[in-house]
Amino acid sequence: MSAPTTSAHAPSPSVHAVKAWWQAAPFALVFLLFFLIPLALIAMVSLWNFNEYELIPAVTLRNYFSLFEGCSQLTDNGDLCVTLSTYLSTLKFCLLVWGITLLVGFSVAYFLAFHVRSSTMQTVLFVLCTVPFWTSNVIRMISWVPLLGRNGLVNQGLMGLGVVNEPVEWLLFSDFSVVLAFVHLYTMFMIVPIFNSMMRIDRSLLEAANDSGATGWQTLWNVIVPLSRTGILIGSIFVITIVMGDFVTIGVMGGQQIASIGKIIQVQTSYLQFPLAAANAMILLAVVLMIIWGLTRLVDIRKEL
Repeated sequence: MSAPTTSAHAPSPSVHAVKAWWQAAPFALVFLLFFLIPLALIAMVSLWNFNEYELIPAVTLRNYFSLFEGCSQLTDNGDLCVTLSTYLSTLKFCLLVWGITLLVGFSVAYFLAFHVRSSTMQTVLFVLCTVPFWTSNVIRMISWVPLLGRNGLVNQGLMGLGVVNEPVEWLLFSDFSVVLAFVHLYTMFMIVPIFNSMMRIDRSLLEAANDSGATGWQTLWNVIVPLSRTGILIGSIFVITIVMGDFVTIGVMGGQQIASIGKIIQVQTSYLQFPLAAANAMILLAVVLMIIWGLTRLVDIRKEL
């Protein structure tokens, strides 16, 4: 009996490769036009010189050196230079917001995934979580002013109850109000990926842990948290990257009194100091990428997804 012959019309591997390239081409073009080219332009401008009147297309590291001028030594008061102190302030907000949003987001996602049995109710509650996104960020931030202001509802309530004798000043235009606004705005970015990871957990694993005599906390720590780490990582990347580059929230809720890297870049741009702003943006990008690289060392997203 003769061996079966291969069909003459079977597509060759090269044809499959060509089809794959054509399928990826639109996405590659979008990535090139809206990410790589703008990033290359920012990197190029960061190496330009400038004066009060014009940009000078000359390769120089002056902008990077000027950002860290005086950072090699402390001031007479023991303070760091402006750039380093601003980065530390931004990282402080980033760490606080990340920790709070992780705690709140994990709790909400856990409740939706494991305590709400009806898929309809899960959908309804999930949609309720997205209601704040139906309005702009600025409106949601401004809504805190009547609550936290000196004559706001919170201060009036505290004085009415006799808790304080005078209005609490640090409720608004402070670090507290900035962190509160960040948590209000960006907790949803933590809830969604964690909830998605939890919904993919095999419920038989929870039953096996229960049958083995594990307590609820042991099941949570040894089963649910490890299996939700992909969602935790993705949510962390979302929150960290947004907070690191934010300048609107800090400007509004901080009363234009709190510095951040995003705020400095915005101010430099408004004064037409584009090379300085571009250099700051490149340094900020490098810092954020290092943070993301450190997070991805903990979890390999490609294997987990």
